[in-house]
Amino acid sequence: MIPKIILIFVLTYAASSTAMRTRQIVPIDALKKLDIKTSINSIGTATGGIIGAVPELVTDTFGNILDINNMPNVPWIPVPELIINEGYPSESHFVTTSDGYVLNIHRIPYGKSGASNGQVVYLQHGLFAASSDWVLNGPKNALGYILADLGYDVWMGNVRGNRYSRNHTTFSPSSKEFWQFDWHEIGKIDIPTIIDYILEQTQQSDLFHIGHSQGTTSFYVMTSLKPEYNNKIKAHISLAPIAYMNHLFSPLLRIVSLGTLPLDVLFQMVGQYEFMPSSGFLNFLTDAVCSEGVGKVLCKNVLFAMAGFSPKQMNVSSIPLLMAHYSAGAATKQVVHYGQEVNSGKFEQFDYGAYRNYKIYGSIFPPDYDLSKITAPMYLIYSSNDWLAANVDVEKLYSQLPNGKELYNIPIQTWNHLDFLFGNNATEMVYDKIVQILSNY
Repeated sequence: MIPKIILIFVLTYAASSTAMRTRQIVPIDALKKLDIKTSINSIGTATGGIIGAVPELVTDTFGNILDINNMPNVPWIPVPELIINEGYPSESHFVTTSDGYVLNIHRIPYGKSGASNGQVVYLQHGLFAASSDWVLNGPKNALGYILADLGYDVWMGNVRGNRYSRNHTTFSPSSKEFWQFDWHEIGKIDIPTIIDYILEQTQQSDLFHIGHSQGTTSFYVMTSLKPEYNNKIKAHISLAPIAYMNHLFSPLLRIVSLGTLPLDVLFQMVGQYEFMPSSGFLNFLTDAVCSEGVGKVLCKNVLFAMAGFSPKQMNVSSIPLLMAHYSAGAATKQVVHYGQEVNSGKFEQFDYGAYRNYKIYGSIFPPDYDLSKITAPMYLIYSSNDWLAANVDVEKLYSQLPNGKELYNIPIQTWNHLDFLFGNNATEMVYDKIVQILSNY
């Protein structure tokens, strides 16, 4: 029998790649009624590791053991407190966007030695994430601390809708109006607002920008729509770059990107305004693609269900901590926009349908983001086992950047989307590379 994960991948890939041409409805009931026996372990390597972990007890490469049935409950601790607990200086800043969102950004102004090299680095998190991305792994293994100890003034953004930026001058997060945004607005409004604030506070004319996942997408949006911001960037480093997406593997996004599903069905599955997948949808996904061991636990969390999990790089003892911090929140429209990119094969603005597109854009089709306007020095770091940023899509992106400086592929074949943040070898594989790039400026 065909393993269920392969069947679902084929169904969703085929449906998404033909959606714009056929406009046929693919009922979700057809997926729910699949009754095919599967051998998860046999395809663990091919799918990047969320599948195939040893049931019940999971052991990582360091010999740490996690009992899935008795996983400790780790409390959520705010980022400023995490930083202080590690003995670093911490600041919390608030900035209001032009459309009323109140963003909470965090800062490590210097490391434990107090030394400063006079340079500013802005770190931007990805989808479902927060500034915690850059500190959770501790002083020796988290990029925020590593850069601070080298004398950089480290700022960590939190975009609209995540747990630190769920405030607005008019709208409540419980209202539908609050969630009428996606990564287009984040790139067009949030990121430049944060950059202007940082430069004003530090009295600098430019800064380094490092993004992971959606943190790269929003940077491409900003610098293509507001090319004047290229002059405020010393250099940009993309970790797991996301622009083109039609070759991605992620089963969660493949299902969301079916495109032909009626919107009411899609919203029942993943949330009307805030992306909060129903338990039934996550149970279906878990049964389909990650039904054993630690994968079964992690697939209940949308971040891991979307991006995958690599037992060879993840310290399993840190999983309870990660589960306490993710998901940090996102709008359904952010995920739907990514699903649109999967279908279209383009890097384009949100597709509202022909009628609304014409009213908004003056065309029945959404416009592409003009990558030729991104003139900042660009460094792209990617990997071969990334569920979201497929090699062919990243290489296509890089080929269209007028000031691409380096395209660097992580030399570990199993390196996964989240390993850029939490991999056991992230320091030697990624952060040392980042430090070397920054030292050239």
